[in-house]
Amino acid sequence: MYNQPSVAELVEAVKTFVDETAMPELTGRSAFHARVASNVLGTISRDIRARETNDAEERARLQLLLDLPDEEELSVLNDELSRRLRAREISANSAKLMSHLKKTAIAQVKVDQPSYSGLLQALKEV
Repeated sequence: MYNQPSVAELVEAVKTFVDETAMPELTGRSAFHARVASNVLGTISRDIRARETNDAEERARLQLLLDLPDEEELSVLNDELSRRLRAREISANSAKLMSHLKKTAIAQVKVDQPSYSGLLQALKEV
């Protein structure tokens, strides 16, 4: 039986320590660095929780856009999208491409900057 905390739980524990124990004791440059560390840990935590879903959704969109339903590797799909864009096989003005790019960017903003002021509006428009 595997009873150790998950990576997500470990990251949250360190973030809680930084936020609740270390940061209140710090001032100046050290407080700033603690805040940066807390923000990084928050990003890592959100990425751990969202990565599998975000990657699966991006993969599904790319498979549909590129008509490559058997391709599993996200990096291969993104490389193929880049190749087709360079070769002008897919128009940069394609509605399907724009929808994919917008959804991919929104997923990344939700991980990197969840309090970004434009995120709620972008989510409404998807």
